Amino acid sequence: MDDRNDYWGRVARRRFSRRSALRGAGVAGFGLAGAALIGCGSDDDDPDPTGTPGGGGATSTGTPDGTSASATTTPEGVQRGGTLRLSLLNDPPTIDPFGNTSVSTKEFAAHAYSRLYKLGTGPDITGGEAAPVPDLAESAETDDGQHWVVRLRPGAKFHNVEPVNGREVDAEDVLLTWQDFRDPTNVNRESFAFVTDVQAVDATTVSFTLDAPSAVFLDTIADGNLLYILPKESDGGFNLAEKAIGSGPWILDRYDISQIMVWKANPDFYGDVPLVDGLEESIIPEYANRLAQFQAGNVHALGINANDVLDLRSQREDVQWRGEVSALTSIFYFNNISDPNQPWSDERIRQAVSMAIDRDALMDLAYNIKALQEAGLEVSTAWNNLIPVGHTRWWLDPQSEAQGPSAQYFVYNAEEAAKLLDSASPGGLDLKYQYTDNRYGQTFNSVAEANIGYLTEVGFRPQTEVQDYNSVYITQTSSGFFEGLAFGYETPFAEAGTYADRPFGVVDGEAIEKNRTRVVDQEILDLSRRQSRELDVDARRELLHEVQRINALHMYYIPNQAGAGTGWSAYQPEVRGIRSTRGYGDGVETRPYLWFAT
Repeated sequence: MDDRNDYWGRVARRRFSRRSALRGAGVAGFGLAGAALIGCGSDDDDPDPTGTPGGGGATSTGTPDGTSASATTTPEGVQRGGTLRLSLLNDPPTIDPFGNTSVSTKEFAAHAYSRLYKLGTGPDITGGEAAPVPDLAESAETDDGQHWVVRLRPGAKFHNVEPVNGREVDAEDVLLTWQDFRDPTNVNRESFAFVTDVQAVDATTVSFTLDAPSAVFLDTIADGNLLYILPKESDGGFNLAEKAIGSGPWILDRYDISQIMVWKANPDFYGDVPLVDGLEESIIPEYANRLAQFQAGNVHALGINANDVLDLRSQREDVQWRGEVSALTSIFYFNNISDPNQPWSDERIRQAVSMAIDRDALMDLAYNIKALQEAGLEVSTAWNNLIPVGHTRWWLDPQSEAQGPSAQYFVYNAEEAAKLLDSASPGGLDLKYQYTDNRYGQTFNSVAEANIGYLTEVGFRPQTEVQDYNSVYITQTSSGFFEGLAFGYETPFAEAGTYADRPFGVVDGEAIEKNRTRVVDQEILDLSRRQSRELDVDARRELLHEVQRINALHMYYIPNQAGAGTGWSAYQPEVRGIRSTRGYGDGVETRPYLWFAT
């Protein structure tokens, strides 16, 4: 039988019955000092994570671990109670989950709110392979991949907080959320452009109609950037920017701006988690202070800069380590490259930027490659593409023959870069170079600063503007409202096809807001549409590889190395239940399962 035609049959046969197939994923395993799990993609926008690392069939009922029955008692050997203490770099720009695209906002939302699906986590499953499992939903069923019926989890309740008061979640809440999500003010609204209709079948059932059979529907509703379910009381009953009332695993008890977020475990959350009583996230912008707090035992987990790994290992032999490559890529991007009046509309300038960058040297600078290898640790030396290294199933290695002719633009060649620049802009080019240094951590900052020297060496004359993350970068530069060259992270999407969709998104001939370069490339748009509907995995992978080749040929978005290396997280010796995900979903995908051994 043709694999494509039997897609839904193959999905349904993976587990459970013919109408229910659960795809579990995640990362567990800890305690191996220096075990580098390449492709585990746990980090969010920050490769120096400050908390636990962060990525006719149906998706069945099931627990977040991908088991066939919901847990109702404490797992054997697990001790409940205590307070999990972590740290944050800064405050979210807003706590309204649809207020902007900031990592800080989405990470906050993942604690308080549920999605219909989430990324599954559990023992022995890598974050790079993390796949959708039910969250607020109990199941999602389809016979054709185009018409989906999502059934809500029985008894799921919102937080017992005024004015919602612990009532059960119903289909009206999902519809209200859908309307809010599709509001023109929501930058992410086009992520569900392929959904043509959403209806309440009854109080606990919602139907979704798509414009074609989709290979990505479940991955998209599981994306931590997107569909956090709001109570209908948020429509006039309270302000989402001031109050967080969801059905997620944590209830916000106190938020002292620039000081601390205090969360209580939601006693009505499914699966008998969280396993601890509460979570405290201290806001500590300076890495040195965060490290000191970890060394003193005041926080339970911390992202450790690669240059500090060996010292901390020698000082604290009891620390548990996890080394992983995130599903995160960093990029250069110019504003409005479709405008012929902009000098960088000439692709030679963009190609010159890419060839000016010594990716291997940046890896050693940011991830201490040589020293860690000499110490016997396994570390990634791979290069990011438009799709990051951590998305192992879909990433195209830019150093491989499969990259084709565009591979030349990834290779460091300062002499050729200078020639390209001079041929497009004789005498070099003045331009503003902008990035933020108060959100993404030291690894990102070191690469952002090193870029200046590389650009200068080949004839660019960058005027550097270091921007505040909350007030300028996330609200303006990250959405394409800027002039010149910017450097930043691209979101670690749950669904790899989003890298072909959102950065190149066009509606009615106009680039969407998250199309930062305002590029319109019809070939990429066609490939993006085809890959989202392609049910054969190998064929879909090739379509995504072709998107990466085309992007590299023109360097619409110029991949960089922040996010490509092995990021290291340290855990205090008493922490158990460690697991990972990719993307922004730690609040529901990893932290509820942590507990303390005595």
